[in-house]
Amino acid sequence: MGKGGQDYGTRESIGRRHSDEDGEVYPAWSKDVEECEKHFQVERKFGLRSDDVERRRRIYGFNELEKHEGVSIWRLVLDQFNDTLVRILLAAAVISFVLAWCDGDEGGEMGVTAFVEPLVIFLILILNAIVGVWQESNAEKALDALKEIQSEHATVVRDGDRVHKLPARELVPGDIVELKVGDKVPADMRVVELISSTLRIEQGSLTGESEAVNKTNKIVAPDSDIQGKRCMVFAGTTVVNGNCICLVTQIGMDTEIGKVHNQIFVAAQSEEDTPLKKKLNEFGEMLTMIIGIICLLVWLINVKYFLSWEYVDGWPRNFKFSFEKCTYYFEIAVALAVAAIPEGLPAVITTCLALGTRKMAQKNALVRKLPSVETLGCTTVICSDKTGTLTTNQMAVAKLVAMGGSADSLRTFRVDGTTYSPYDGKIHDWSSGRLDVNLQMIAKIATLCNDASIQQSENKFVSHGMPTEAALMVLVEKMGLPEGSSVDISTSGDILRCNRKWKELERRIATLEFDRDRKSMGVIVNSRSEKKSLLVKGAVENVLERSTKMQLLDGSVVPLDRNSRSLILEALREMSTGALRCLGFAYKDELPDFETYDGNDDHPAHTLLLNPSNYASMESELTFVGLVGLRDPPRKEVCQAIEDCRAAGIRVMVITGDNKNTAEAICHEIGVFEPNEDIRSKSLTGKEFMELRDKKSHLRQSGGLLFSRAEPRHKQEIVRLLKEDGEVVAMTGDGVNDAPALKLADIGIAMGIAGTEVAKEASDMVLADDNFSTIVTAVGEGRSIYNNMKAFIRYMISSNIGEVASIFLTAALGIPEGLIPVQLLWVNLVTDGPPATALGFNPPDKDIMKKPPRRSDDSLISPWILFRYLVIGLYVGIATVGVFIIWYTHGSFLGIDLSGDGHTLVTYSQLANWGQCSSWGNFTVSPFTAGSRVFSFENNPCDYFQGGKVKAMTLSLSVLVAIEMFNSLNALSEDGSLLSMPPWVNPWLLVAMSVSFGLHFLILYVPFLAQVFGIVPLSFSEWLLVLAVALPVILIDEVLKCIGRCTSKSRTSTRRKSSKAKSE
Repeated sequence: MGKGGQDYGTRESIGRRHSDEDGEVYPAWSKDVEECEKHFQVERKFGLRSDDVERRRRIYGFNELEKHEGVSIWRLVLDQFNDTLVRILLAAAVISFVLAWCDGDEGGEMGVTAFVEPLVIFLILILNAIVGVWQESNAEKALDALKEIQSEHATVVRDGDRVHKLPARELVPGDIVELKVGDKVPADMRVVELISSTLRIEQGSLTGESEAVNKTNKIVAPDSDIQGKRCMVFAGTTVVNGNCICLVTQIGMDTEIGKVHNQIFVAAQSEEDTPLKKKLNEFGEMLTMIIGIICLLVWLINVKYFLSWEYVDGWPRNFKFSFEKCTYYFEIAVALAVAAIPEGLPAVITTCLALGTRKMAQKNALVRKLPSVETLGCTTVICSDKTGTLTTNQMAVAKLVAMGGSADSLRTFRVDGTTYSPYDGKIHDWSSGRLDVNLQMIAKIATLCNDASIQQSENKFVSHGMPTEAALMVLVEKMGLPEGSSVDISTSGDILRCNRKWKELERRIATLEFDRDRKSMGVIVNSRSEKKSLLVKGAVENVLERSTKMQLLDGSVVPLDRNSRSLILEALREMSTGALRCLGFAYKDELPDFETYDGNDDHPAHTLLLNPSNYASMESELTFVGLVGLRDPPRKEVCQAIEDCRAAGIRVMVITGDNKNTAEAICHEIGVFEPNEDIRSKSLTGKEFMELRDKKSHLRQSGGLLFSRAEPRHKQEIVRLLKEDGEVVAMTGDGVNDAPALKLADIGIAMGIAGTEVAKEASDMVLADDNFSTIVTAVGEGRSIYNNMKAFIRYMISSNIGEVASIFLTAALGIPEGLIPVQLLWVNLVTDGPPATALGFNPPDKDIMKKPPRRSDDSLISPWILFRYLVIGLYVGIATVGVFIIWYTHGSFLGIDLSGDGHTLVTYSQLANWGQCSSWGNFTVSPFTAGSRVFSFENNPCDYFQGGKVKAMTLSLSVLVAIEMFNSLNALSEDGSLLSMPPWVNPWLLVAMSVSFGLHFLILYVPFLAQVFGIVPLSFSEWLLVLAVALPVILIDEVLKCIGRCTSKSRTSTRRKSSKAKSE
């Protein structure tokens, strides 16, 4: 019985979670296989015993990711009311409901009308809560998506038997697992034995590496980063080539993917409010204070109406309190609160952001969380991945080196192209029409020593197989047809016709698979003349070392001497310095063992192919023909996008899991670094960055920064430190390893094509085209949306200031209430809504991406803008109250006759003291008409100031609506005159104004609605009065804008003079 059958399963020996005494995880990658088997008390041939498995499961649990307790639905609902504006609205709604309930015993239609206001506010709050809960519940999906990439089954050795399709959750540390091509790795494991000659794992989603990685069972340094642990395979990654036996070292939450799971959860807990929400909360707090002060003032001004007393011996006595009037003025205070709160603001912001997401979607940026649209506008740092974002994630040949006419000369050709399209780019200095013998041999090897394929899918070219091999196929197409071949009309549309032509001329009959020792791949081909050849491609140094001859331009073969070798190695060094991945090509014609071989298994030579140890001797005495340099090229539009970022004051940091030299070369090429810039302090590996004493100082450097070989925790730390420094961070990523940083960043941006579901679910935005330039476009769109949001927020706030001024003046002057809460609610929600939304369609400023990003703590409203809208608001208050007084006290105004309806005129003194009407002797009121209705006051003349104020209220409401429509024109530009930015620059605003006026006409002229809102139809002369009182708001704001422009120019001039004086 082997070790696996012995009872080593004591709790004491394995209960330390496979860690050293200092608590560190057992470094299986730095221990040889025998040490690992001893530590985990298992033998690979036998595996664990069943009872040992059960004991270990009791200690370590199942191999699965934890299900974190999510926030309860009720907690999420309550969180939606943790907002100052919402609380004020809720308080106003509750008080309104109580007052309506108290008045409900009077019955009638006005009793029903009183409930409209609280019910509408409650409806707004419920809808707001539903949207918020829906958005926040989506945050948990990233963790669910992470579970989906886990393997479901594994092939395990237990009790000496191989167990197929064992549920992966039942694995325990010490289990022996067999992996084969296509398997998903079920846990973090140490490779103990390679069954095939090579083992390649696709782990880019976890580590950020651009290609599948070769694995070995040889030990590596104890302090190796995750990319350097070549003898470890990680849960969630995939086997793309080879078979192996592994030993489970970590399961569940202790795996690398488990750490990512935990980091996502922690990052989700530390999510902050967006800059806009912070500003709105600040505004809400300021509004609460202002409302409180004004409500108190209203009560103090009107206390004489519901509380009176007499002085006896110098002391107040005989107090008289009127509960009815106290309630009435309390209702006015509630109306004031309703007027001060922009109830429509949440709805308009949501609409504007939704429209913004639609515009961004048309530009390939799919926004998953609405507030992200606005946050993009104040982005100060973009942390971008390299592979697939800055580059195409499609390998392409950049340089071709062929042999010259003599042994001491080489020919170098520059190759254009960034995709797998054969039509993308060309070969420079290329004589089309005829390939010399040397170039033909390079093309033949590139085609036949190749297992990839390329297909056209819609407008894109997609590769299947190794990216480097797909790039070689594209090169062959650019090189052209073999000598003597003609273009077949039937294949003229074939994107790989040159490759197919070579395959027709030469048939592949055997493959010498790539392995990590030879670092090459070979194929034996049979030509039409039955001539056998061995074609080899691989690492240039290895191929060159096994070559003894070289082929010249004309096809002649000469010895490969020391000078020729040095020449080729110099070309290799030059290409490697430029971060090109190089492949060498060679061939061999003398194959005595394979002269009669045709691929038949019975042939004696076939036994040579079954043993990979024979491949190195077969690939000896080769004839070297040339080499190519490949790379993952930068996207064409990225250089301009980086330049746009620089102009917009946005810093770009590249954080990649890839090789340092490759990343530096790309960063130089795309403009993150200047061509001759000293980047020693700006380019660090993730490990080097984590060892810095002052990390924040490093991050504060101007210009671009590069972090290569970065792990998930490095990305998180960079994002965390930048946010602590007040930066607004956008982070891109596509892999599982990027998810925690995406979650932590202010804007997490996932890749739509190459991105994993985990990354997409953790993100705020998904790039449909995986293109960095799309981010820059989205930032510009975010800035434009923010400017437009400022426009409609200013508009709505100025309107609300006007409503507050109106109610305050009404209370201060003691006249009857001119606007009731349900009317104010209608104006705030419905009438103001369309113009405010239309302001979201304002065209963006031409220089929007030439300005530095706004600070996240910049105020929505500057002191000057606040002053402007206080002036405008005061005018709105004077106009709405003034038109109310005019109707009662004037038969005509500005030449407009107002006596047509036959209403009775009173003095201003009577209007201001209407509460004492019952004490007036001989006060009578004539009946008046409003539309088809006649209002008579024979029984109670004093009702003229309550029931009879319906026409004056209608005028006040109409003036308010008209002023706010004209005021929306003022909001087109913060400082620009309507002469320079006329209304038709935003035709949607004109349509919205028409809709709002249409809605106002609807409630005026539909009898049922007029009754609900307590208003009546107006005559033509009364509409003239409305326009005469409303239009001056445009003139007033034009004067204020002019003053603003003049003072702005003066400040700019002063700053320039002072800076000039300093420079002198």
